[in-house]
Amino acid sequence: MPEMPEVETVRRSLQPLIKGKTIKKVVVWYPNIIMGDSDQVAKRLKNKKILGIDRYGKYLLIRLSDDLTLVSHLRMEGKYRLVTPDTPKQKHEHVEFIFDDETALRYDDVRKFGRMHLVETGTEKQTTGIKNLGPEPNSSDFTLDYFEKALIKKKKNIKTSLLDQNIVCGLGNIYVDEVLWQSKIHPLSIASKIPAKQVNDLFNAINSTIKKATELHGTTIHTFLDADGSMGGFQDFLKVYGHAGEQCLNCGTTLEKIKVNGRGTTFCPRCQVEYK
Repeated sequence: MPEMPEVETVRRSLQPLIKGKTIKKVVVWYPNIIMGDSDQVAKRLKNKKILGIDRYGKYLLIRLSDDLTLVSHLRMEGKYRLVTPDTPKQKHEHVEFIFDDETALRYDDVRKFGRMHLVETGTEKQTTGIKNLGPEPNSSDFTLDYFEKALIKKKKNIKTSLLDQNIVCGLGNIYVDEVLWQSKIHPLSIASKIPAKQVNDLFNAINSTIKKATELHGTTIHTFLDADGSMGGFQDFLKVYGHAGEQCLNCGTTLEKIKVNGRGTTFCPRCQVEYK
């Protein structure tokens, strides 16, 4: 699933491809991708100019003329690619934006989980899933004091708490496994029971890991590609995710994999302490 570094990579690669273009027509092959009436959304998008692309957490915010924003969530396997309108449609392409310069942006999604929501610019935090998100890593709102107070209120395990997105947004399965290993916290630790030093270590690990992953254009495990069709580079720096059965780089203990709230979770049973 694209996490914050991957979505930021998509934003950076997609913006120069479509910024300044005007939408001439929208073709919707699978209406469920569009929130609301897909025909009405397609009509509202006609003749709108793309002003730029912002991002919050895992959401892309495609800014349009007339104070409209198309909020796009890629979910598990959504991706965009720029083609010409006469390019043969691929099996998993579900939405096409045809531009005035005879190029077209297509949205491809094998699992059809992605969603697009057209809203008035400035209302994203009230009208879309963004309203439920916590602050982003490395942002002014994500402070150690805030993080400590947020964890104290959580009675769930730390793995589930970080995946919920309402404490801090943008982390998925890959990066949560990595930052818990770095801070030596067992994934089943109760969030409110984690000592202050480990919370501090976790806070720093979240910020540094997301920063480095973004600099390396994200992590490609299975299908992630940016809008140029390029892979990420952070997969070469993963220490625990995807390494179950191998030796921990800290202590040499065999890394184990368990299920936490239905999500595959790799950790070191020796290094990572469980706080109850």
